[in-house]
Amino acid sequence: MKFLPIYQTKYSLLDSDQVFKYLTDNLTNSIIYWDYFVNWNKVRNNIQGLEIDLNTLNYLVGKDRIEDEFKILLAQYPSVARLIPLLLAYREKNLNILTSFIGGQLEYENFSFEFKGQLTPSEINKICRFAKETGLLEIFQKKIVSSIPDYVTGIEVGLDSHGRKNRGGTAMERIVESFLKIVCEKYGFAYLPQATSEKIYTLWGINLQVDKSDRRFDFAVKQSDKIFLIETNYFGGGGSKLKATAGEYKSLFDFVTSYGYGFVWITDGLGWKKTLLPLEEAFVKLDYILNLKMVTDGILNEILLNW
Repeated sequence: MKFLPIYQTKYSLLDSDQVFKYLTDNLTNSIIYWDYFVNWNKVRNNIQGLEIDLNTLNYLVGKDRIEDEFKILLAQYPSVARLIPLLLAYREKNLNILTSFIGGQLEYENFSFEFKGQLTPSEINKICRFAKETGLLEIFQKKIVSSIPDYVTGIEVGLDSHGRKNRGGTAMERIVESFLKIVCEKYGFAYLPQATSEKIYTLWGINLQVDKSDRRFDFAVKQSDKIFLIETNYFGGGGSKLKATAGEYKSLFDFVTSYGYGFVWITDGLGWKKTLLPLEEAFVKLDYILNLKMVTDGILNEILLNW
């Protein structure tokens, strides 16, 4: 690591061991922001084109002879069939279902829920059977679900929770960018988010060397003809990915600095508490590893100004 004077003047740290201890003692336990939980625009957009069919299907709620009613509905409004997988919180339209495993035999049947303008009696029977066997018809008949449009809204919210991992990743980038934008505007630096060699050449006319064709840096900062590259991530939990990431950035650091580029890794999260050794090895190797507190305290500014 490169020992910066600000480590001593601001934190009273005297050597690299103390700086590493400060880094790991000040990891934040959360970067959850308001928009982490649900992407409501995505939920609304996913439902918008289905509203007519959802309200049509709502006719089934509470019906006694629900299988017969469903078949009539499918014959008159075949487009409602496309909703069946979604009603089970599933996005695929073509399903290969294991229908029996009795007697040592595995029997499969294909079901398609692609949009169709008309359904044959055989297709209607298959769709109805699928809805019955998966328990959907019973849920509607017994009014466990009283409003299918509301029910699907809930499903979309649940499915959107899978996007939280990506939102957590981009949250770290957004936080860092909020500080990076201030220092770049103040001192006349240019910066580029999601920087690839193609983007850098197009925007700045600099032929950035990369270790692989799909390399994308979270940020690139330009000072005159110099390029400084920044990577960010957040790890709330442990796992093998932390070790792999630390190893990757050690190799990446060797590559980018061999071409004269600057490099800083900004990482945070209590997941590192369980994987300190790979982080420490990377800390010794790289010039700069910061956490969010160090960024907010102006360490990133100090690096960019004196690089």
